[in-house]
Amino acid sequence: MNSPSASTAPGERDPDSGPRPTEADLGPLLAGAAVAAGAAGAALALLDLSTPVRAPLTLFFLLAAPGFAFSFWLRGLEARGRAVAAACAALVVNLLVAPAMLALHVWSVRGGVAAVAGVSAAIFLSALARRQRHRAPMRRT
Repeated sequence: MNSPSASTAPGERDPDSGPRPTEADLGPLLAGAAVAAGAAGAALALLDLSTPVRAPLTLFFLLAAPGFAFSFWLRGLEARGRAVAAACAALVVNLLVAPAMLALHVWSVRGGVAAVAGVSAAIFLSALARRQRHRAPMRRT
């Protein structure tokens, strides 16, 4: 009885085994899964749906959204340094939004998620605007 690996020479792949994912293939897949999880967490919190996964997914959104937004400002750093700096910046955003909302007497879970989403969107859009401004060719008249 021959196994499929016995019929192929060393270094050759079995044609029936299918393509193997590489690290380059997993990056966009993991990013897509993170975006889906964050969007689900924000939706569950904003719609006030009661489910056991609401708290972890909302917490993931509250940390991932500002971290993702800040990562565009930190393009010049090495990958690990960018991840650490973006995570710290995400904590700072959350730690500034919560007391500001408490001081203004407008605290709610839905409002907090919306405020963090708004701040994250503003940070992300400012990074994109900065990139576009630096890429635009200068006009000379």
